Amino acid sequence: MAEVLIIEDDDKIRPLLVRSLRELGYAVSSAPTGMAGLNLALDNRPDLVILDLGLPDVDGTQVLSMLRAVSDVPVIIASARDDDPSLVQALDAGADDYVVKPYTTAQLEARIRAVLRRVGGGRTPRTALVVGGLEIDVSARRTTLDGVELDLTPREFDLLVHLAERAGEVVTKKELLVEVWQQPYGGSDKTVDVHLSWLRRKLGETAAEPKYLSTVRGVGVRMTAPGE
Repeated sequence: MAEVLIIEDDDKIRPLLVRSLRELGYAVSSAPTGMAGLNLALDNRPDLVILDLGLPDVDGTQVLSMLRAVSDVPVIIASARDDDPSLVQALDAGADDYVVKPYTTAQLEARIRAVLRRVGGGRTPRTALVVGGLEIDVSARRTTLDGVELDLTPREFDLLVHLAERAGEVVTKKELLVEVWQQPYGGSDKTVDVHLSWLRRKLGETAAEPKYLSTVRGVGVRMTAPGE
């Protein structure tokens, strides 16, 4: 279980974030000021920090600089400032990613998972995935289906890995755009549809006659082993 620290001064947003992330399985602590958050980060050593820039005591960018002087904990900036200079300054100061308010919990959690995956935090990354007759060697980027190696493009492989990691769960197209295409603020569902079509063809199935990839109308796609 990953531990997340939220440094956010808004008394309405902060408890909502804490509750939402706890419901998603994260251990969450929070602070309403920059200095209180900095102390929590040093004492608790969280896996990731969500940091607002507009704090009442110290500017969030200064908090980030102070934190970076003593820790390499991943930091996601969450701020209403959508101007390039502020975001560039935060990224230059060592932020790993950012979201601009207003944002949904789903968008924030997708960023959290992406950052933790990049730094190797949170869940232990699996090097082998098996779904039915499908075997995926993540580190070697090789996939076999019933013992026969599949010729997948890099994007098809990344798409397959993400779906296999979430086997049995419905994955939305928006999540796929964020996680696989790295497009958190927009993108075309058609892009996902086309790649799913190509992937299905290589898995020996169609949307009308699925084996591994089933469309959940109006929601997304679910990977399961044939017969499940």
